[in-house]
Amino acid sequence: MEIKNASDPNNRHPEGKVTTVSVSIKPLEDRIVVKSLEAEQTTASGLVIPDTAKEKPQEGEVLAVGPGRWNEDGDQRVPLDVKVGDKVIYSKYGGTEVKYGGEEYLILSARDVLAVVG
Repeated sequence: MEIKNASDPNNRHPEGKVTTVSVSIKPLEDRIVVKSLEAEQTTASGLVIPDTAKEKPQEGEVLAVGPGRWNEDGDQRVPLDVKVGDKVIYSKYGGTEVKYGGEEYLILSARDVLAVVG
């Protein structure tokens, strides 16, 4: 497992540093790397939902956080509201899906994150 900024107790991205855990993708600016959480595969009555009928997931776990975008003056980074390990709800069609190391990830802009769960 790779951890950057291990000295940061909240695993946040202070001072413009990139924070990542368990993935070697380092997001830039105000982007985050999310691993989608799979939706329920069967209904309460036991019916299996085929892949073609499934909705696109909107919930995931934050694996890496960028350093934040620069403010309008260009002299400070604006920190993000999420940290590594947060479970988030994001826009249905937000972000870019990428495949890296045999795994599928979603790279989102902070603006695509709608809420932190829990």
